[in-house]
Amino acid sequence: MPIRKLLVANRGEIAVRVVRAAQSLGISTVQAHSSADAASLAVQMADEAVEIGPPHAAKSYLNGTAIVAAAQHTGADAIHPGYGFLSENAGFAAAVEAAGITFVGPRSETIAMLGDKATARSAAEAAGVPTVPGSDGIITDADAAADQAAAIGYPVMIKASAGGGGRGIKVAAGPEALTVLLQQAQTEARAAFGDDGVYLEKLIERPRHVEVQVLGDGRDVVHCFERECSLQRRRQKVWEEAPSVAISDDTRAALCASAVNLARSVGYRGAGTLEFLYDDSTGAYYFIEMNTRIQVEHPVTEMVTGIDLVAETLAIAGGKPLSLRQSDIRLEGHAIECRINAEDPSNNFMPAPGHIAVLSVPSGAGIRFDSLLYEGYDVPPFYDSLLGKLIVKADNRDAAIARVGEALAALVIDGVKTTIPLHKALARDADVRAAKVHTQFLEPWLEANPIPEES
Repeated sequence: MPIRKLLVANRGEIAVRVVRAAQSLGISTVQAHSSADAASLAVQMADEAVEIGPPHAAKSYLNGTAIVAAAQHTGADAIHPGYGFLSENAGFAAAVEAAGITFVGPRSETIAMLGDKATARSAAEAAGVPTVPGSDGIITDADAAADQAAAIGYPVMIKASAGGGGRGIKVAAGPEALTVLLQQAQTEARAAFGDDGVYLEKLIERPRHVEVQVLGDGRDVVHCFERECSLQRRRQKVWEEAPSVAISDDTRAALCASAVNLARSVGYRGAGTLEFLYDDSTGAYYFIEMNTRIQVEHPVTEMVTGIDLVAETLAIAGGKPLSLRQSDIRLEGHAIECRINAEDPSNNFMPAPGHIAVLSVPSGAGIRFDSLLYEGYDVPPFYDSLLGKLIVKADNRDAAIARVGEALAALVIDGVKTTIPLHKALARDADVRAAKVHTQFLEPWLEANPIPEES
């Protein structure tokens, strides 16, 4: 059944994005919000709004019971979880399904299988997708960890099976470190995710982070090519591009086929992203995990393919088959996304919530700004610091970087500290311009290139 009324169970720029996409399809929207977000842009744009709890996320955006009740109260027949919060929570998806409400995303059992990194790895191996050498499932004791680490070869990564966002990861250089870090990783995983399961992976040094966007309707799957997200700070993405200039056409074809094979093997429904490490030195790529939701960086893929990924997922959730064949999807040009956060890059990226006194957004061909901002808005201190995403497209990468610089110069957000100066510096950097980057590039670069305080 097509979706009639959609409850948006998220906040910030992704809530704005989902509301706009739903309204473009003629779907009525209900914005669920905490008391801190009553004046948010998404609340103002939606057809209705419903408060689900106090500011702290645990009592609002992470309160699945309150969200389902809000959908029932407002008559919403579907819930879009956005990204983060409960978007990859299989229990929440199951509760939505049990209430007779459409969950915009994969089935709950698919989320459960792919959300656990150890079972996702097994599914990838069964689908013939290359994986990083690692342990055979969850590690339960120190002796087993030592045996498997020796077989894999040091250094190894200890990773929380239920982790995400770069959390729950330790790197052991040898047996002594493994013994200490294994226990730490299990303790931290239990505290952060309620699950102390960990597994081991070989550490691929200085890899690139390349990910493939897929769309599925539960029967068929297509890919929308790849993005590169190698510029990361503390394993959080800062700058994303599509396509990757590091891989060849043959590697691209194989990489994307691998992603489709895995997604098809599990009957994937909705938008999903398969993340890979790419080894420049060998040309090999390895599956690391699948995100069973829309990603923050999805706009760069939309810019180079012309596909509205959010609208497609809403149509699929409403029962429509894929509207695209693989032969319909083509790469055109190059796109770059800069994540603009309310953080002070001159002061160790301290969060900087506050009042938006002035907002001036660049416009023109090939420029897009997805954000939660308006003049007079008070950025709350309770949530992720992402304010918006500046996305540009041009005919090639050099032209895209030039356009990034021009757009950043025209973007004015007064009243809070932002990461705009960081992105300006990256756009000028010779190594970034030459695409000589990897996942460990940015942090040493920041030490050597401190960002001055905004004037």
